[in-house]
Amino acid sequence: MDSPIALLGGRPWAVILPLFRLIRRVLPQDIQLWLSQISCILSISTCASVIRFAPSGFPDSGNGLWYTSPGTKWAHDLLPIGNGHLAAMLPGGTTQESIQLNIESLWSGGPFQDPTYNGGNNLPSQRTQLAEDMQRIRQTIFSSPSGTIDNIAEIMTPAGAYGSYAGAGYILVTMNTTGLVSGYVRWLDLDTAVQRTMWSQKGVHFVRESFCSHPLQACVQHINTTASTLPTLTYAYSVAAETGLPLPNITCFDSSTLRIRNVILDPGMLYEILVRVEAPGGKISCTANASSSPSNATLIVTHASEAWVTWFGDTDYDIAAGDSTSNFSFQGPDPHNNLIDLMSSVYANTDSYTSILDAHISDYVSLTDRFSISLGQTPDFKTPTDQIVASYRSHIGNPYLEWLLFNYGRYLLVSSARGILPANLQGKWADAHSNAWGSDYYSNINIQMNYWFAEMANLDVTRSLFDYFENTWVPRGRYTAEILYNVSRGWVTHNEMNIFGHTGMKLSGNSALWANYPESNAWMMIHIWDHLDYTNDVKWWRRQGWPLLKGAASFHLEKLVEDLHFNDTTLVTVPCNSPEQTPITFGCAHSQQLIWQMFNAVEKGFVIAGDSDIGFLDAIRTSREKMDMGLRIGRWGQLQEWKVDIDQPTDTHRHLSHLIGLYPGYAIASYSPSLQGGLTVGGTFMNYTKKQVLDAAEISLIHRGNGTGPDADAGWEKVWRAAAWAQLGNGTEFYKELTYAIERNFAQNLFSLYTYGSTIFQIDANFGYPAAVLNALIQAPDVASMSIPLEVTLLPALPLSWSSGSVRGARIRGGITLDLSWKRGKPNMAKFTVDDDVAGQVRDVNVNYAGRVVGRFRSNPGTIKNIRF
Repeated sequence: MDSPIALLGGRPWAVILPLFRLIRRVLPQDIQLWLSQISCILSISTCASVIRFAPSGFPDSGNGLWYTSPGTKWAHDLLPIGNGHLAAMLPGGTTQESIQLNIESLWSGGPFQDPTYNGGNNLPSQRTQLAEDMQRIRQTIFSSPSGTIDNIAEIMTPAGAYGSYAGAGYILVTMNTTGLVSGYVRWLDLDTAVQRTMWSQKGVHFVRESFCSHPLQACVQHINTTASTLPTLTYAYSVAAETGLPLPNITCFDSSTLRIRNVILDPGMLYEILVRVEAPGGKISCTANASSSPSNATLIVTHASEAWVTWFGDTDYDIAAGDSTSNFSFQGPDPHNNLIDLMSSVYANTDSYTSILDAHISDYVSLTDRFSISLGQTPDFKTPTDQIVASYRSHIGNPYLEWLLFNYGRYLLVSSARGILPANLQGKWADAHSNAWGSDYYSNINIQMNYWFAEMANLDVTRSLFDYFENTWVPRGRYTAEILYNVSRGWVTHNEMNIFGHTGMKLSGNSALWANYPESNAWMMIHIWDHLDYTNDVKWWRRQGWPLLKGAASFHLEKLVEDLHFNDTTLVTVPCNSPEQTPITFGCAHSQQLIWQMFNAVEKGFVIAGDSDIGFLDAIRTSREKMDMGLRIGRWGQLQEWKVDIDQPTDTHRHLSHLIGLYPGYAIASYSPSLQGGLTVGGTFMNYTKKQVLDAAEISLIHRGNGTGPDADAGWEKVWRAAAWAQLGNGTEFYKELTYAIERNFAQNLFSLYTYGSTIFQIDANFGYPAAVLNALIQAPDVASMSIPLEVTLLPALPLSWSSGSVRGARIRGGITLDLSWKRGKPNMAKFTVDDDVAGQVRDVNVNYAGRVVGRFRSNPGTIKNIRF
């Protein structure tokens, strides 16, 4: 008779390991460690080598990243934690852990560095001259045979003290232990937002847990062991690895707390960090080095059964002090007293580490559990994440990694967006004193892509984004509108934005291709409208959303001028650049489509705003009817990027600017001949069918290439292309482009990299990726009027690799929640649940699949519509 072991193919862990995973969560941590060693013994020949299976404590869902060695390269290996206000990167060291810190408002530059800094704007005395310069530029463009000019430097301004988001130094945690490290593993649990590291030395097992708690507004790292006490621990702070930061002043606030005081520059923004250690049963002492200058101190822990460090941090930046009444100083109070109050309240209301951890997990899950997705993946518990990434191949794919990347994007947005400031070009994670592109708020694709998926994925994380507009874009943006454009109403911004209201047009050589972008406000107002459309939050709309939209629309209403090149009576923007392309011209398709969409949002949101300014609404309607729509088919069948037909078939530029109306906009996706046709534009009667417009967009998309043109090789351009292919219903091209982005632009810690092999982390592709995935599964693009039915398309671009799956809790327009499941490549169930309060925005909804209508309903409050296939 065969033995039980033989019946299992000689692999007893095939039964035992799942049992360990089932019971581990109810066991004490030291028992978990012991079980992990048994797992190690059953799984591999020697426990002195690395663990070859996902660790004890790794989520049963497979929703996590794990590795068998510490990280060494910041952008490639380290794992991120954050709560929106604070963030950190963790290498997962053993005898020493170097925690790299971030504070969301820690920036160089601005009025902290230069009191004369004015947001890159011109002086009031220059207004008359600027108006003359602007008029001359417009006349030159209109009279040019090509409709283009080379330079607009006379209306631009030097960047001044623009600054950069910066790292905040390191907490160094050193443990006095020696010996061969065995059984090492580290992982990031995406179900609970906790990072863990586990290893053994000389038969003693250690577990370290790290997370940033939003309820606490602090970050925590805890260490435990199976021994009776921990080895001696030392906690110190250092800026040695961050070139450019001045030496800090480190003192003992009390016997268990370090106080770090420093500035980003001299002069510059002040920051303070409090590092507090708790060590039950042990002794904590703070030792100061009196001979050093500036002062230095460390915390030492001995004879503790466990220990955890909590750090709090802030700066003297105040987002509410960025207007004329505060002289645009952004200067807040010294952060010290607030940090002391915060630390005191935390420990007055917290009785144990377990309660801190439980509160963090509860908060995180309450936000993320509203939505879930399955791509038919099979979790891989045998292969570390770095090996999964290394073996990934485009076109072939791996649904498990593709699912992980989706959830990782959700984790990163939750971990970086819930602060005073929105997620920037690197979320809230930056490792240097000065970072690529300032790690700022690039506003011609990057900040927008950061939030593409937030509403549909049911994440309530946009508040800081809208507050940022209100407090940093609008106050100086009014000034820019008046001085630079001679526009008396509304506000405007340009492409590169910091936290100090840099609303001017940034001069650096002939930089119009980047800086000449007054449509940045129009694009972001689409996000403002979308928030109302998805949530029906009328109170927010009246308080914040509508005033922002009305101000941006008022600016463009006054800025549009009649086309004097073609003399066709249409209204156009001039001068304009299609983002980051060189022709300075007029009637750029990108600009025209965005402004048309924004004007539609004004009409749709006017009544619900309770506004009585009928003159404003009438002016919007009149100008919208006269606008060039930015939709014209060119000489080689392409959708033109500019009103003059100068597109080149060989242009593989990274941006898809003229396809903004395909995705994420709707001027192309929901094209209506009756609304957008019928004008004679440049001598051509624009009477296109929707098919003609979509076909032209597809030709443009084909010629734009796969996102590896000579100008860039970024992840964000590839996921944008993937989303655009999905919008066209092409699942093959969607998946080809999406998987190519994963293979080429994602590191082993799943951070998106700017170019292949780069060390530059740029988070927008991490956020654009979930948006592209959702667009292949569910489409419900906006429409020009609430009287037009909302067209919902199910599985428009489903790749073969995702033949079975589900989405739960997705949000679509109209305050509707959608649950969807599919098998063998076809839907089997779709459930639509309308909110109880739709704020009077009742609409007709058509549900489509495979080119036909499979269901219709009216979005009356509380309606539930089930569709079976």
